[in-house]
Amino acid sequence: MEALFHINQPACIRCGRCVQICPSRLFAQEKQGGDIQVKDTASCIGCGHCVAACPRDAIEHKLFPREKVHPFSLKDYPTPEQMMLACKGRRSNRAFSKETVPMEALQQIVEAAHRAPTASNLQQVSFTVITDPQRLRQITEFTINVYRGVLKKLRNPLLKPLIKAAIPDAFRYMPVFERLSREYEKGNDLILRGATAVLLIHTPASCRFGIEDSNLAYQNGSLMAECLGVSQFYTGFVLSAVKQEKKGSLEKSLGIQGTIRAGMALGMPAFRFTKYIDKQEEGFVRYL
Repeated sequence: MEALFHINQPACIRCGRCVQICPSRLFAQEKQGGDIQVKDTASCIGCGHCVAACPRDAIEHKLFPREKVHPFSLKDYPTPEQMMLACKGRRSNRAFSKETVPMEALQQIVEAAHRAPTASNLQQVSFTVITDPQRLRQITEFTINVYRGVLKKLRNPLLKPLIKAAIPDAFRYMPVFERLSREYEKGNDLILRGATAVLLIHTPASCRFGIEDSNLAYQNGSLMAECLGVSQFYTGFVLSAVKQEKKGSLEKSLGIQGTIRAGMALGMPAFRFTKYIDKQEEGFVRYL
């Protein structure tokens, strides 16, 4: 089998960065300043760390030809203060205007989400962007119908003892489910709150770290939305309904191959926050 990558020895300055950074330990250097050896290219997970770290472009990798490698300056990064302000200022803004989110903004949000790391660099995270009002209504109706089914079980006198034993805190959500259903009957969607777009993040059902990978992607997309001035919130009610239903009905109806793991409701804001609020600080962190 032809090697997946090799080192261009005349270009290599033997700095050892590739040895230090490779998660699969595919490079070896017997002594500082010595030649870099490649041990087993078949075990490469294709993360690209070695290519990105090499200061002299000495690693020639089939997965990363020159047109896929883009130098940048760390001077162009946001400052720590700017990054912290984005983290402090980002909120779940459910006050949407009627204006739709520009396609260019949606594409930037998806690209940011796609750039997130994945376990073992498997890159099994996929995205579905929904802007069609009928499809958006379909997501809400699915969620409401699942909760109505849950309410029916919770109200069943025969099932109550079993549910209470298996899920002690299940009944605390009854008022929430009842309110969601009641408001929907009045024409008030408390699931998507008038969002004009929804980003669903999904992976194959067999993906072991699908939830973790998808939520890493969500965080990237959420921060990009904040910087673009697009309001968003985590679609927790929808995700909870997907887990409760367990049949994949929503995925099938939307043509999604796999399981929905995370979701983001998006819309242009009716207004933007100009103040951030301190969170509870006592006891939230330990340093050992």
